[in-house]
Amino acid sequence: MNYNSSKTVLQASGDPLTDMLRGLRLDGVDYGRCVLGEPWAVSFPAQKAARFHFIGQQGCWLFTPAKEWTQLSVGDALLIPRGDEHVLASAPGLPPVPIGRYTIEPVCENIYDVSNGCDGCKTLLFCGSMHFNLDGSHPLLEMMPDLMQAHKLMANAPGIQHLLDAMAGEVTMDRVGSGGILARLADVLAATIIRSWVENGCGDATGWIAAVRNPDVGKVLAAIHLQPERDWTVESLARMMGASRSAFAQRFASVVGETPAKYVLRVRMHQARQWLSRDGMRVSAAASRLGYDSEASFSRAFKRVMNVAPSHFRNAAGAEEQS
Repeated sequence: MNYNSSKTVLQASGDPLTDMLRGLRLDGVDYGRCVLGEPWAVSFPAQKAARFHFIGQQGCWLFTPAKEWTQLSVGDALLIPRGDEHVLASAPGLPPVPIGRYTIEPVCENIYDVSNGCDGCKTLLFCGSMHFNLDGSHPLLEMMPDLMQAHKLMANAPGIQHLLDAMAGEVTMDRVGSGGILARLADVLAATIIRSWVENGCGDATGWIAAVRNPDVGKVLAAIHLQPERDWTVESLARMMGASRSAFAQRFASVVGETPAKYVLRVRMHQARQWLSRDGMRVSAAASRLGYDSEASFSRAFKRVMNVAPSHFRNAAGAEEQS
């Protein structure tokens, strides 16, 4: 979704959740083709980016974010959407070694070979980090499970198997350019996993998901999230729902749990936080993009929602770029 213009015309699909999902993107940060000889155990620290893993050869074990061991088979793919800490190992209970302590050799831009130098039976993994184009506190991202596994969604998404087969071919044949092709396949597979999860229930359809799927309020929520920079008013949102201002405000608050104005403000400030912290946007530019007359008025609104000044995130983004 192009956020550069508040005049973008949205072609609704009829399903607000699907409309909102159309704006979801994952951008790969870096990927590693890992060849690990037994015995091995790799710890992946918590991070802001999501983690993606594909098991290409020789199964292994996952110590999940929920602190449980689960076995993974060749061809399994999993997504850890909030980047929670976890461990992959050749067997349960092995002492893990942080991923940063393994031998890491650059192959090309954002693609690396990772190995541990052991001669035991080899496991072949393809691992990556990817960013969502959503703020970390977006309701859709917040309600995702800690762990999403492809094989659990394949019954309702037959296309997943084709992607897994394509990845298996690239990761095991080690052909020229396979790293770049694997990275693109990983992006598509991760998005497909999320789409299947959304389309098939998102777990318990309560809370925010229930609100999005509400026939009266859902299309309003989708429009707000797809165009957070638009100057939404209660009147314009009421027209979208086909109700009077007072009837809309009452219906919205009863379903969502807060007033339309408060919800719009919260979505806009979370979008601004993403611009500042991930994209390195200047505070003045974020203020202008959201239609504020001054940087000061934007900063006051931002601090009211986020409890810190926008410069906090802008400075943090600058420090991360220099590190």
